[in-house]
Amino acid sequence: MTAKIILNPYAGRWKARRAIPDVERACAEVGLDYELVVTDGPGHGIELAREAVLAGYSPIISAGGDGSISEVVNGMLQATDGQQPEVPLGIIPLGSADDLADQLGLPKGVTAACRVIVAGCERLLDLGRVNGRYFDNNSAVGLEPMVTVTQERMTWVKGTPRYILAAVRTILAHRPWRMRVEWDRGEYEGEVALVSVGNNPRTGGAFYMTPRAEPDDGFLDFVFAGGMGRLKLLRLLPTTFDGSHVEHPEVHYERTTRLEIRCDPPTPIQADGELFDRAATHITYEVLPTRLRVLVPAPQ
Repeated sequence: MTAKIILNPYAGRWKARRAIPDVERACAEVGLDYELVVTDGPGHGIELAREAVLAGYSPIISAGGDGSISEVVNGMLQATDGQQPEVPLGIIPLGSADDLADQLGLPKGVTAACRVIVAGCERLLDLGRVNGRYFDNNSAVGLEPMVTVTQERMTWVKGTPRYILAAVRTILAHRPWRMRVEWDRGEYEGEVALVSVGNNPRTGGAFYMTPRAEPDDGFLDFVFAGGMGRLKLLRLLPTTFDGSHVEHPEVHYERTTRLEIRCDPPTPIQADGELFDRAATHITYEVLPTRLRVLVPAPQ
């Protein structure tokens, strides 16, 4: 079959656009029959992936970063009405953080990534869904998506340092939300600084928000922090680099299949680093077990 490569040229601050010749050479070298299309703006990857699945391409390959992968995943699941697509997802990591690719042990080199795709070794992954949006890595409400809002404006900083600087700036301007949080085995009501939901441990290239998360265990891990002040949050920030923040007495770590949040004032929602709602008051998370086939390196 013919693969469909969906490349986001903006990924990695235009790194992906510069890599197009490398992708074409790598495909020729490994013998991958393909068609390459380039996205022209936010959301275009969803449309292209949906069309590619319906047209019978296989595999569907995302060339870009975590947001690019997320769009392709959403398009694939839209084509199958949320059921597991019959075709697998391939990944050529070209982003700034590449959280999912790193978690799956994918090589960063374009040719090496294409060799993994041609080899055809598959792994079944869970997906999360929040208010109808699918995510493969991480989603959040409260402080974390506010960091995304901040870093969108910071075009002069690249890569992981941008996320870290954005986090500091957001914390300094922080005001807590009033939330009611309900999950499989518990509930909480009160001031909340953030709720971070993980299908994998790491987000933003550096933050191990849900360090115990596994992408194929049938659960979503989530962490939430009470209404901490700015100083406590600033002290907590460095501990998210190794996941030790979950030992803080005001941080709660849970595992669930479903999560309901009611929030005042409204909060933005991010899924795999992409903002899709900037003012939500009712948020529903659920896990979709073994919903996505991904091409990964063969076990050693």
